[in-house]
Amino acid sequence: MRSLLLRFLSIPVMAEFVLGNFANCFIALVNCIDWVKKKKFSFVDGILTALAVSRIVLLWMILMHWDLTTFNAASYSIAYEVGWLVAHYFSIWFATILSIFYVLKVANFSTIIFLHLKKNINGVILVVLLGSLLFFLCYLAMINMSDRPWVSEYEGNTAWKTNLTDIEQVLKLSMVTMANLIPFITSLICLLLLIYSQCKHIRKMQFHGQRSQDPSTKVHVKAIQTVLSFLLLFAFYFLVITVSVWYFKGQHSRLLLLLSHVFASSFPSIHSFVLIWGNRKLNRAFLLMRYLSLKGRENFHFDYDLV
Repeated sequence: MRSLLLRFLSIPVMAEFVLGNFANCFIALVNCIDWVKKKKFSFVDGILTALAVSRIVLLWMILMHWDLTTFNAASYSIAYEVGWLVAHYFSIWFATILSIFYVLKVANFSTIIFLHLKKNINGVILVVLLGSLLFFLCYLAMINMSDRPWVSEYEGNTAWKTNLTDIEQVLKLSMVTMANLIPFITSLICLLLLIYSQCKHIRKMQFHGQRSQDPSTKVHVKAIQTVLSFLLLFAFYFLVITVSVWYFKGQHSRLLLLLSHVFASSFPSIHSFVLIWGNRKLNRAFLLMRYLSLKGRENFHFDYDLV
């Protein structure tokens, strides 16, 4: 029964792994080809490429974690946990930085502070990136401190050891929650600003008796949909990861741990396709690839019929 369940759950995990790697490799490849052709690399292309690379690593870490926790539990190593932590953190923050970029690029506000930030958008993104890197180093230092064998001082008392281990686990989960809550709140604020800017724009268009479906409105809608999809998928992903970490440490439910891998893989896979759909250059490249693929099939069938 357990073997049958593992085989059944392996199908969606592998499908999400393949599709996610395809989407993220496609994003990185298109941006790199465009970089070689135009001899320049825009800030948004750099963010998308870094996000795609981090998600490729994240998908591999999830797949390795799936193999280690289901088939080779004895060989589980802290190195894989650190690898997943790094890939997960930068995947989340690059997506958050992309949300900030959309706000500064798309939204329209007349306040002095916003106009100043909009004018220096590259500097703002760079500061946020460096700030997230500094926060990550502090986060790693805190985790390293919590992993020190200070529990061994109470080796003679089993009850003390159990309580201290539980406290350590709560502290770790609190740090993980904080590390994910900051980018989530930041992206949520970006979404609210985009919606508010869109509402202002629509009211302005209606006041002047113009159509609301102008190019600016369409750009607003796509940006809102992209950020909203990230927030929804990220919220679900974070919930699954938190529950799986808690249950994995306690070994309360093996099935829940297996299901968490299935749902965790969906986040870096589905959102990457959303990014392809929402980006004009990536969308055109994807449609062109699809067209050439279908055209190649038609030519193949045509030649086959002639033969």
